[in-house]
Amino acid sequence: MLSSLLDGLKFAELMLSGELDREKITISLMNLLRLKYYPVAIKFSFENFDRDVYSDYKTANKFFTFCQYTALSRQEGVKLVGFKNTMGCTNAHYVFRWKDFDEEEIKAHMKYAKDETQAEFFVKSKPRLKKELSYFAIAPLHSANFSPDIVYIVCDVLQAYHICNDYASAFNVNPIRPNFTVNSAVCAGAVWCYNENAINITPMCSGSKTSGKTEQGEINVFIPGNQIEKVVRRMLERTLEWGGVSFPRTGKPYPGCDVCKLCPVFKLKEIKL
Repeated sequence: MLSSLLDGLKFAELMLSGELDREKITISLMNLLRLKYYPVAIKFSFENFDRDVYSDYKTANKFFTFCQYTALSRQEGVKLVGFKNTMGCTNAHYVFRWKDFDEEEIKAHMKYAKDETQAEFFVKSKPRLKKELSYFAIAPLHSANFSPDIVYIVCDVLQAYHICNDYASAFNVNPIRPNFTVNSAVCAGAVWCYNENAINITPMCSGSKTSGKTEQGEINVFIPGNQIEKVVRRMLERTLEWGGVSFPRTGKPYPGCDVCKLCPVFKLKEIKL
């Protein structure tokens, strides 16, 4: 069992044997793509909160931003529930319909805009949930006790490239068109994915860089929860077909190898004594 984790072909065969559940999906993404963080399951709920369902979940002591909730979950494996009265980010308040448009939103977006008219346009053109949210639940994908509406992955750009390629193949979609907003990368990025039931890829915003702990060179990937299994299945099947997960070096196990496949210097030969 343990040795198969180090052999891409044996690993893919093992993961594809039986049901491809959320634990296998997490292990597949983290092992083959070398993800740094846990994939995170997100649920948007419009029903009354059931304390018994989330008995082992925590919430913010005072206020968290939405991207702080997700950062704790992906980096520390924490399971969390967020409410209107624990949300410290007005951007998230707006896209979750916990507040209406107001002058404060214009002021908050002036640093992105030429003038107040453009700032108002930037706010009003953000994706928003179709109705007011009751609460959201966030947990590492493998330990979530709910079916995720969204699987959220923070990764580097090359890892995102692999995920997007397998999404395109799994669903016969090309080109993939992400939805960028000048602000609200994580909250609005997740809402757009939820509303459109489609993959979304967004760079960090100023809030997710600081509050959400997104590192330079990392990017946000959102996949509908009802689509993640098919994406990972395609990744595993492709690994079996080609001998490895890597796109840059076809059939190789490491997705980020920088050795040029056409370089005449980096060639191997048998040892002759």
